[in-house]
Amino acid sequence: MKKLKERWGIESNFQLTIIFIVFAITGSTSAWLSRYVCDWIGLTEEVLGLLYTPIRLILIFPIYQVLLVLIGLIFGQFKFFWAFEKKMLRKMGFGFLFKSS
Repeated sequence: MKKLKERWGIESNFQLTIIFIVFAITGSTSAWLSRYVCDWIGLTEEVLGLLYTPIRLILIFPIYQVLLVLIGLIFGQFKFFWAFEKKMLRKMGFGFLFKSS
């Protein structure tokens, strides 16, 4: 835990616990919401067959990104999660979305 706190620039165990809670809530919520987004768009198992699960997994990604920042904000960790999000998206090749911040 000490190395993780150093890597993320976290000073307290309380903040680390909050961050873990945010990750857990975000993962569960994005998986849950992806089903409703698929239904809303009209993508069902009956329509897509075997493609339903891969498409739903692909949909989880953008839902997760948005929820991570929003839930982080609710828990008072916006600064951490915004920096985390930008770093992750830059590594995935979406650095053009952000200026030199």
